[in-house]
Amino acid sequence: MMGKEEEIARIARRLDKMVTRKSAEGAMDLLRELKAMPITLHLLQSTRVGMSVNALRKQSSDEEVIALAKSLIKSWKKLLGVDASDAKTRNRGKGTPLPTSSSKDGSEAMDPSRKRPELPRMLSTPRITTFPPVPVTCDAVRNKCREMLTTALQTDHDHAAVGADCERLSAQIEECIFRDVGNTDMKYKNRVRSRIANLKDAKNPDLRRNVLCGAITPQQIAVMTSEEMASDELKEIRKAMTKEAIREHQMARTGGTQTDLFTCGKCRKKNCTYTQVQTRSSDEPMTTFVVCNECGNRWKFC
Repeated sequence: MMGKEEEIARIARRLDKMVTRKSAEGAMDLLRELKAMPITLHLLQSTRVGMSVNALRKQSSDEEVIALAKSLIKSWKKLLGVDASDAKTRNRGKGTPLPTSSSKDGSEAMDPSRKRPELPRMLSTPRITTFPPVPVTCDAVRNKCREMLTTALQTDHDHAAVGADCERLSAQIEECIFRDVGNTDMKYKNRVRSRIANLKDAKNPDLRRNVLCGAITPQQIAVMTSEEMASDELKEIRKAMTKEAIREHQMARTGGTQTDLFTCGKCRKKNCTYTQVQTRSSDEPMTTFVVCNECGNRWKFC
C-alpha cells in the first residue's frame, strides 16, 4: 500500500508541475496510469491526487485529457458515496414494487443475471452519513443555515477535487444540529455560526477537507467543541497558555521572597512577594512573578 501511495503522490506532483507550467505534455500517460490503479478512499485523501487531476482538467484545452480527467473524478466520487446516479438508483429501488409473474417483465424477474448488477447499488450506503437522505424542511431559518453551511463547505473549491455534494452534506450537518438542540433558538444559531466560522477558516483547511471526504461525519462536526475544531497551531498555543497560567498559579501558592521594592498597580501598597524563574533560554534574563499580599493582584516582569 505504501508503494502505491508514493507512486500516486509522484504522479500528483508531476500533474501539479504541468498546471504550473501550463503544459499538458505527457498528461495522458499519467492519467492512464491513474486509471489503471486501484484507488482507495485512503489513497485519495492522503495524496490529494483528485485536486491535481481537477486542476489539470480546468486548465487543459485538450479534449482527450479533459474527458479522461472527468472520467477519473467521476469514478473517485463513488468512493465517497455521493454519486448522484447511485442515489437515484437506491431511491428508485426502494419505491418500485416487485414484478409479478403475470407481468410482461416476468421473464426478467426470473432471470437472476439481470438483477445482480443492481444489488450492490441498492445495498450500498454513503460513507459520509449513517442515516437516510435528509428530508426537505420548510423552516426559513433552517434553510438559510443550510445555505450558509453550503457556502462554507465550498470555500477554496476543495469539494470539486473529491466530488462532495455540499448541499446534501450541509443539510445533514444542519439536521444533526437541529436534532441535538431541538429548536432554532439562539443556541442553535450559535452552534451553526461556529461551524461556519471554523469551516471557512483559512488557517484550518484540514477541518473542512476532513468533513468533505468523510473523515469527520456530519454527526461529529455537529457537536464538536471549539477546541476540537481548532487547528493544530491554535491547539498548541492554547496548551502553552494553559501551562503558563498553571505555572503562575503554582508560583503564587508556593510562596517566594517578601519585599517592598514593588508597588501594586491595584491597591498601590508595597507589601509584595516575588519569585524568579528561568522561563526562556539560559542566556535570557529570568522572569519575575510578583504577588501583592494585600489584594492578591499578580503580575510579572521579563
